[in-house]
Amino acid sequence: MLGATAGATAQSARESDAFLNQQRAARDTIWSQIDDELTPAQETDFDFGGSYSFHLFIYDDGINSSRTFRRNDLRVWSRLVLDEGAHEFFARVRTSYLDFNDGDSFDGNDNDWEGPNLERGYYKFDLRKALRAAGHDNIGYDLRVKVGRDLVEFGTGLALSQVLDHVGVQAVVGDWEFDGLVGRTVGSQFDFDRSRPIDRERRTFFGAQAQYLGWDDHRPFAYVLWQRDHNNEIVPSPLQQFDYDSFYVGLGSRGEIVQNLRYSTEWVYESGHSFGNRRYLHDDVIRAWAFDFELEYLFDVHTHPRASLEYIFASGDPDRTGSPTNAIGGNRGDDTDRGFNAFGYRDTGLSFAPVMSNIHIWRAGASFYPFEGDRCLDKLELGTNWFMYWKNRRDGAVSDTTADVQSGYLGWEMDYYANWQIANDLFWTVRSGAFFPGSAFSDQTTRTFVLTGVTWSF
Repeated sequence: MLGATAGATAQSARESDAFLNQQRAARDTIWSQIDDELTPAQETDFDFGGSYSFHLFIYDDGINSSRTFRRNDLRVWSRLVLDEGAHEFFARVRTSYLDFNDGDSFDGNDNDWEGPNLERGYYKFDLRKALRAAGHDNIGYDLRVKVGRDLVEFGTGLALSQVLDHVGVQAVVGDWEFDGLVGRTVGSQFDFDRSRPIDRERRTFFGAQAQYLGWDDHRPFAYVLWQRDHNNEIVPSPLQQFDYDSFYVGLGSRGEIVQNLRYSTEWVYESGHSFGNRRYLHDDVIRAWAFDFELEYLFDVHTHPRASLEYIFASGDPDRTGSPTNAIGGNRGDDTDRGFNAFGYRDTGLSFAPVMSNIHIWRAGASFYPFEGDRCLDKLELGTNWFMYWKNRRDGAVSDTTADVQSGYLGWEMDYYANWQIANDLFWTVRSGAFFPGSAFSDQTTRTFVLTGVTWSF
């Protein structure tokens, strides 16, 4: 019980896992808008620009009945392209001002500046484009190299979807595409072990992936990924080790089953070594796995409606009664850690937003453009997602420490959103969610979440 209490205290003193997932959802929305503005590479092209975004968050996290948070982000970027896209240099820098209402922050610091930080920055070389620029058009292979900081995904992103400082090599030979990765985490990112007292995240990654391109409607893939923990504690923790070294094997595919019915699926097995609660002299063996399957149907009618179904699973450990991710409050009853922990990302809801560990998630979603063809509202999208949550191990922990009852049923959530591209350089979004706790929570109060924001590009 001491470990569980310590884990809960450590988490409540810093940003919660749900808060970090909510920030990721907002960030990915902004990134997609900025990336859409980058035009295809020309023979020689130099461009620059920027964006300002403001987002307001009002939510209940189960600890405070209401928190209010405002985020201001200023981004500037520049891109240089040479030799018809053979060489590309890109950099984007972000400066942020974070503003909580008095007493609403997690660490007592209600107002803070972040940055300027390099959000993305890389050099990319494309051999096929280089040879084409030199007059050699008929080549049956390609080699691409990227060096720098950028988002890296393996498979569909279930095990790895994170910004890394890395070297990536991609080779296309015939009907096969091969990827190699050597990278490390950006130090300012948050580590998944929230009980560990570190100043910067230090993890390295090595991986290889193969994808078959020979089928028109399917893209099967397989990969292996190694992760090594190099974090250093800034405060000694007697009789507690934290190292988490993991290895992942992933299989999956993306494609189209029939016309307009798309799918993606991924299975990941995790092995390696971790340290459980009050473990110092010997480690635990990791034996965990995760699975995801999604269907999406695009209706070929006016307003372009789409509907989707998704199932997400990540294994848990019944002995992890304090936290599914932390060493403190982690595995304690045996030497096998069955809790899945990785570096991927999925939309797991706006309000509850759990980490993918010890959990089943069912999602049903739909969206459409109700005013398609209208001069002003043509690009207004309305949508919804509904979630059901259940534990894999009813006695084990999930990422929300207020789930304090040993029950498998976590609850359900309904989310609604609107995205509107008002003009080429102005984008507005609003999202709302309501989580209805299940029998795993002693506090049955409905949790609400509201996010609204604008992004102006220049």
